[in-house]
Amino acid sequence: MTIRIREIDHVVLRVADMDRMLKFYCEVLGCKVERRLAAIGLVQLRAGNSMIDLIPGARPGADGGRNLDHFAVRVEPFDPAAIARDLAAHGIVMGEVTDRYGAEGDGPSIYIHDPEGNQVELKGPAAIPARLAV
Repeated sequence: MTIRIREIDHVVLRVADMDRMLKFYCEVLGCKVERRLAAIGLVQLRAGNSMIDLIPGARPGADGGRNLDHFAVRVEPFDPAAIARDLAAHGIVMGEVTDRYGAEGDGPSIYIHDPEGNQVELKGPAAIPARLAV
């Protein structure tokens, strides 16, 4: 087995009321706004060594929708070819390897889905750590 999870990198929540959620996560739980992507309304909060990302567009639970967009786990070592072989052996289709921002900064990641359709991001190491890039 090549895939080993080191920790949760980040979770992405779809929210209906951004101001209310920011107040909760920042004032109540002590998170800090680390980054904003205005083009998509994304706000990324530092939560210790991990991130909580808030994005507009909550889907009400009454119609079977989910508010969890995806969660990311930091994988070590991050060897895309070996990961692809492991996933294929389990019949899991993986997305392309793309650089995305996570708790450590920009680095490679792969999206997959669990058996119930939850999107899981397998996150590799950052080229430049987030705390140095700011």
